Amino acid sequence: MDMIKHLMETRRDSVIAFGIVIVGYVVMQALMATGNLSYTISGLMVPICAYIVMAVSLNLTVGILGELSLGHAGFMSVGAFTGIVVTTVLAGSVELPMLRLAIAMVAAALAAAVVGVIVGVPVLRLKGDYLAIVTLAFGEIIKNIVNVLYIGLDSRGLHFGLVTPRFTLEEGGKMIINGPIGVSGIDKISTFTAGFVLILITLFIILNLINSRQGRAIMAVRDNKIAADSIGISTTRYKLMAFVISAAFAGMAGTLYAMNYSTVTAAKFDFNLSILVLVFVVLGGLGNIWGSVIAAILLTALPELLRALNFNDYRMLVYAVLLIALMLFNNSNFKQRLLERRAMKQAEKEPKEVA
Repeated sequence: MDMIKHLMETRRDSVIAFGIVIVGYVVMQALMATGNLSYTISGLMVPICAYIVMAVSLNLTVGILGELSLGHAGFMSVGAFTGIVVTTVLAGSVELPMLRLAIAMVAAALAAAVVGVIVGVPVLRLKGDYLAIVTLAFGEIIKNIVNVLYIGLDSRGLHFGLVTPRFTLEEGGKMIINGPIGVSGIDKISTFTAGFVLILITLFIILNLINSRQGRAIMAVRDNKIAADSIGISTTRYKLMAFVISAAFAGMAGTLYAMNYSTVTAAKFDFNLSILVLVFVVLGGLGNIWGSVIAAILLTALPELLRALNFNDYRMLVYAVLLIALMLFNNSNFKQRLLERRAMKQAEKEPKEVA
């Protein structure tokens, strides 16, 4: 019994995170089934799922590893356009939309992970502001590459071009990525249920990683790199592990996000998106996974809810005030006192050791 109690206490964050997601899914499905959900909120369901995955995965890098990354939108962009290409290629051979989406997500995760390794090996030698600047530059580089990328598909296979489309498609061929115009005519196969499943997979893998031996090593690197090196922990290995896993889930979120729209351009995955996801992580609490889930839901839905409540002229003002209030609360003594009081109550409940 004591073992079960100890396990529940150590996994409390996991239980809360899964509980929030499952309850939210059941409630939203009930609202949609009864017709009590507006069209605007219904359209936000898939983007919210993508943002949750982005926030949770970025929290692994920023909160658990302790490195500031501003290029998360770049990995999302890699996953988005990889997923679009894969689903287009499989459209004739794989009839089930959900199977196509799942295969595309796996391909997107692999592509984003490879890019994560290429970027992470040199970049993770930096730290602090230098790392933030380089990852920011990486996100902008990805956006500009996609803006000059041309990919077409015909009976001969895929054709690639940079700056200009240096190929001619056969009759019946299709231009998938058309440079700065982006992608149009996408088969929208993303669903709320697919997003829900992706969130559960993300939470399962990342929370188990955090509570594993590797997770403790990653946190040791965050807390004191010199001490971690002195006891034989490979700081380079564990930094790269957290960075690549975070990138892989961002790629999967990119596919989920992109397959929810009929048109996608590289401009959707700019610096502002990286900052938005970072705001989710900071407001939810660094290292607090369920906090990232709540922050992603509230801050994505809040502007639309304010618009629906006829606060359209002041919605961004209310949004900014709320952000400031949450930041002040997160850094206030009041929050610290609440945490200390909760810790004292838990200590009092524990049985005293018999001398």
